[in-house]
Amino acid sequence: MAAVHATILDAICSGMFPPGTRLGQEWLAERFGVSRQPVAQALALMKAQGFVTDVGRRGLMVNSLTSDYVSSMYEVRGALDALAARLAAANCRSADQRASARAAFDRLLAAGDAAIASKAVTDLIAADVAFHSYIYTLSKNSVISETMEPLWSRMRWVMSAYLREHDWAKGTWGEHRRIIEAILAADPQAAAAAVDAHLVNAIGLIEGSIGDGMTKLGAAQFHSPISLKGDREVSRQNENQEKSDEK
Repeated sequence: MAAVHATILDAICSGMFPPGTRLGQEWLAERFGVSRQPVAQALALMKAQGFVTDVGRRGLMVNSLTSDYVSSMYEVRGALDALAARLAAANCRSADQRASARAAFDRLLAAGDAAIASKAVTDLIAADVAFHSYIYTLSKNSVISETMEPLWSRMRWVMSAYLREHDWAKGTWGEHRRIIEAILAADPQAAAAAVDAHLVNAIGLIEGSIGDGMTKLGAAQFHSPISLKGDREVSRQNENQEKSDEK
């Protein structure tokens, strides 16, 4: 079930299944080459997690995120990311600690540059998650990573929608470099301030693009195709389900 859940979740977070997509058990089972049981279990879990919603006789549908919920996510992430940055900076006081962290950050920056060059949304998100996850590791507070892990799925959802329509990456990685500078300077206050500025900019950009709500963003931007085959299949599945409902 875990593998099926991860596959469906990735399709939602990547934009392959945009908000409003009907998720029929039979269709998903056929698409992913599995039985209906793990699909049913995965959808039940995703409903509890808020990724899909029950629309009565019409079954389950990919949910939409509201701007209020997005803001709430960033508030939680802001508090944890600032704490992680402070602790990471405090853990870079010795020359050996700074050298090890610098080498890791250099690899992460190289991955970020490669993602920017590729312009692939999935690569950009993966590089961003890896960067922040390393700061959690450097903080040596395992609870931060454990708390952020489920939140990152929702963050990927939001980031995917935004990155498909906006050139956000270069500015983001410029801010990442300022965070790195503060951490390697072993300055907890400056590191936390750099993270705060980074997330304030991020939520400002996202909220500015979604207007009255995340539903608007989803309708306009989650439909950017990952592949023509994928879009046609999703569209056809929704059309077939609607015809079935009319009978």
